[in-house]
Amino acid sequence: MVEAAVITPVVEDRAGIAGHPRGLSTLFFTEMWERFSYYGMRAILILYMVASPVAGGLGFDTAKAAGIYGLYTGAVYFTSIPGGFVADRLLGLRRAVLVG
Repeated sequence: MVEAAVITPVVEDRAGIAGHPRGLSTLFFTEMWERFSYYGMRAILILYMVASPVAGGLGFDTAKAAGIYGLYTGAVYFTSIPGGFVADRLLGLRRAVLVG
């Protein structure tokens, strides 16, 4: 006995902006603001640390400010490993994107 093949049409999610999937706009804006905050912090962090306290800075010497800057930059990349674990194992895909 031969059974007839059932063909199920593929329905694409095109309800978002300009025909893109709905989740793409959430993903885009999450990534955009994350990059904005990261590069914004990189641009002003050393300037803030070496500025005198009278000018509103911390008054650190250049070597100390560079060390803190290096720790910050390294932490951004190294914390992605435990952050990825938390996102994959504990939060799930959707909540991880919304939490940021």
